Amino acid sequence: MQGNWLKSLLVAVLVLFFVPSFANDHEEKTKLDPAKLIMEHIQDAHEFHFFTLEKKDGSEFHATIPLPVIIYSNTKGISIFSSSNFHHGHASFNGYALEEGKIHAEDPKEKIIDLSITKNVVQMLLALTLLVSLMVGIANKYKKGQGVQSAPKGWQNAIEPVITFVRDEVAKPNLAGKYQKYLPYLLTVFFFILINNLFGLIPGSANVTGNIAFTIVLGVISFFVILFSTNKHFWGHIFWYPGVPMIVRFLIMLPVELLGVFTKPFALIVRLFANMVAGHIIILSFVALIFIFGSMNAIAGWGFSPLSVLFAVFIYLIEIMVAFIQAFIFTNLTAVFIGQAFEGGHEGEHH
Repeated sequence: MQGNWLKSLLVAVLVLFFVPSFANDHEEKTKLDPAKLIMEHIQDAHEFHFFTLEKKDGSEFHATIPLPVIIYSNTKGISIFSSSNFHHGHASFNGYALEEGKIHAEDPKEKIIDLSITKNVVQMLLALTLLVSLMVGIANKYKKGQGVQSAPKGWQNAIEPVITFVRDEVAKPNLAGKYQKYLPYLLTVFFFILINNLFGLIPGSANVTGNIAFTIVLGVISFFVILFSTNKHFWGHIFWYPGVPMIVRFLIMLPVELLGVFTKPFALIVRLFANMVAGHIIILSFVALIFIFGSMNAIAGWGFSPLSVLFAVFIYLIEIMVAFIQAFIFTNLTAVFIGQAFEGGHEGEHH
């Protein structure tokens, strides 16, 4: 059973993630560019691309799921059509062309705004749908008494320990008596990041949490939650330090403390983005080594393949653990920063 699972994983990783791009590279008879191919795999796109096969007549079959393209133009207004009309970047349609994942107007005077539903958007909506349906279903079971008057069943057994862990190890230690106020937000952030992290490990899917725009939105939301949680004690420690010389207070302490207000969400944004991108790049790099050695010598390519695949699978398994760790770190740091925002304002409260 375990051997069959590993074989399936190897085939999925090689076929669905990596072979298509290198097959296209061979077809075009161009020099292998691993950096370009790796970046194409981790970037957003207007279609889900799984693999490419070369037919006997020399043409290519692309296994893809095209997504809707929505473009607003200052001359044509709203245009809606399928991304399949671009033929994977080899053709233009309605005066628009797709190059390196970006849509642009062929007329340089035409200004456009791309409002397309890309694979990152689709996958994020799927993750949101899964999160809402899962949590609502579990909540309804608790309302009916299952898990309260009787033992929990199904997904309750998996989700309840996680919720308890976030409450007892993240919310309570950092937020003291106010933990119940912020617990819904912390749980939402944790599960939303976790689901998107795990979705990103499915071959052919989008790495949503490896998109800087996604992490920026999460960071900005946390930034406003932190700001709205502040009190006069927090701002007093930024603008006024008792016993500190005036020059030091305004020339050193004030700029540093104000900068710290913005570096907190910045740390959340960069940490999640960098960690989720790094894992995918490492996996892709190991598999790219097969084709790099193969381009030099066929024997070297085949000889290095088993080692490269083993390393790629090893990193892939670590990435599953990283998916949970990064969701926890983002949630925990958010709780820490919120707790610091009202620190000193709950002297009468007890942990």
